[in-house]
Amino acid sequence: MAETTDRADHGRAWSGPARLVLGLAGVGLVGGTGLFLGAVFLHVAPANSLSRQYRAEVDGIVYPEFEQNWKLFAPNPLQQNVSLDAQVRTVAPGGATRTHDWTGLTARDIATIRGNPAPSHVDQNLLRRAWDFYDGSHDPQDEKPATPRGKLAEQYLKRIALQRIGRAAGGERILEIRFRVTTATVPPPAWSGESAPPEPRVRELPWWPVADEDYRGLLG
Repeated sequence: MAETTDRADHGRAWSGPARLVLGLAGVGLVGGTGLFLGAVFLHVAPANSLSRQYRAEVDGIVYPEFEQNWKLFAPNPLQQNVSLDAQVRTVAPGGATRTHDWTGLTARDIATIRGNPAPSHVDQNLLRRAWDFYDGSHDPQDEKPATPRGKLAEQYLKRIALQRIGRAAGGERILEIRFRVTTATVPPPAWSGESAPPEPRVRELPWWPVADEDYRGLLG
């Protein structure tokens, strides 16, 4: 009884192997966090010899989930409103296909943000940044990839939409998906004297096939 009381007074005693495992885990967490923060810093900082030397490694960590839309020492405010819609084509059990109406993905995000005192970063930026990623890696004339990350950008945009739409529409399996993007310049204030902005530009992407692999790892 005295021995038990003595152990309780001194708290739990960790064995040597347990302390070693905890120490290694702590070092791994600290090291991984430092590596990630260092990669993000090199991504947003002005170009330097270190960021140029390890550009491939930095891009592998940052893209596409953690890409930043601003430079560390020169923030670039948005001057356009971009609205993204998705349209799906489904196939019925009998083999007949059907094209559904457009789904306003950006409109859904705006509806979630409006009136919310603490809106989610996902609702505010995920879809917009996915489109920026695609737009910066594709030729708008033929929608073909213009950079090595073009296919990754397509998969990223497609998977975000499928995460929100699901595997079926109207009870039928989704066969294909495409996107429509409307870009409208933010109008200047009335007192500025600037001319009115041009009419919104609409850009439609081609149909992309949807396979089971596109849903791998998605929630829901």
